[in-house]
Amino acid sequence: MVRTRGGCDPGVTPVPPPLGCGLDDYVSVDGGSSFTLRSLAPSVFIPTIIYEIGNGAVAPVLALTALELGASPAVAGVVVAVLGLGQLLATIPSAALVNRIGDRKAMVMAAVAAGVGMMASYLAGHLVVLAVATLLVGACNAVFYLARQSFVTLVVPASSRAAAMSTLGGTHRIGLFLGPFVGAAAIQVIDQRAAFLVGAATAVVTVAVLAVAPEPPLARTIASRPRETGSVLAVWREHGRLLGTLGVAVFAIGAVRAARPTVVPLWADHIGLDAQTTSLIFGISAAIDVVMFYPAGRIMDRFGRLWIAVPSMVLLGGSIILVPLTTGPVSLAVVTLIMGAGNGLGSGIVLTLGADVAPRDATVRFLSQWRLMNDSGHGAGPLLVAAVATWSLGGAIVGAGVVGLLAAAAVARWAPRWSPYATAAMVRANLR
Repeated sequence: MVRTRGGCDPGVTPVPPPLGCGLDDYVSVDGGSSFTLRSLAPSVFIPTIIYEIGNGAVAPVLALTALELGASPAVAGVVVAVLGLGQLLATIPSAALVNRIGDRKAMVMAAVAAGVGMMASYLAGHLVVLAVATLLVGACNAVFYLARQSFVTLVVPASSRAAAMSTLGGTHRIGLFLGPFVGAAAIQVIDQRAAFLVGAATAVVTVAVLAVAPEPPLARTIASRPRETGSVLAVWREHGRLLGTLGVAVFAIGAVRAARPTVVPLWADHIGLDAQTTSLIFGISAAIDVVMFYPAGRIMDRFGRLWIAVPSMVLLGGSIILVPLTTGPVSLAVVTLIMGAGNGLGSGIVLTLGADVAPRDATVRFLSQWRLMNDSGHGAGPLLVAAVATWSLGGAIVGAGVVGLLAAAAVARWAPRWSPYATAAMVRANLR
């Protein structure tokens, strides 16, 4: 190992740096120079796609299954919301599990438990069983997402971090995009609940892939690092100003992103579009979203995080503000395409900023709180739109767009203070 910056004394053998010294202070002669994104495919990207196909397959039928079990439309909506609630509630506790058993074992455990939850949903004969199973799957998602994020944060050299994180975000999108099609095929052959069988099957395949996948460079070094000993409260005390500034920007990013899937269907219904047309518009937007992730990461690695973070939020927020001006399918489709481009352009930005600022002696615990800020935004976005829409749908949509513009301003203000790779000049200075 050779020291690149900082005051920590490097060792001559590939052992973990001591607590308090960042991994960015070290570059492995073998791991750093030979690292490629391809090395993450077997253990991170492919399992993520497979896992998310299951989530994507289940998403369209969860509410329908609740209705089948006797729920009212309002209660069915609550059952769907339980998925996000499970993820939110498990975000902080998942740090303890990941820290105790390691990133890879935590991903395996989460996939196994998610498979159990999917099978329970398939067999559910009562609404309560479906809700509990959904809560379990949401909690498993929290563990899986935190484990893979912390793993990539620790094994990827800073020079390739944004590309890795944007690809991670892209694989998440690819899986969710493919999932409904796989689920629809299973439903055609079996029945409506077959989507849950797809979820169970993808969980099993995820475990199988993780069991045989080779490790990327530095993975063994990271796995043998000392376990984190600081408490969640201690991390908050030490990094509260960061979480209260850049973390608030991340909250806003989560809110505007989560508002997008709510805004488009509500306005489409308002202007009289049928469900098929709305789905087509949304599908095209999702396709644009999926293809934007790779160039975004490369741009961030070369020119800094702000080159992507600010334009993506301006495009997303600005296009949402334009939604109430649309009057038909063509105009709504154009605006929705811009939304997809903005959202896709920002693929991985929250993950990347989290990796930039995470302390290396408390990475997992910090990232759990970072994810909590973002997940809280995801939960708040649709609720805020729904609350304001009771008075004015157009006002609610414009408000969601304004949140996106505020997110752009907040990132522009706070990212250079906390991230060493926010601008092109900072990238050149810190990656020499």
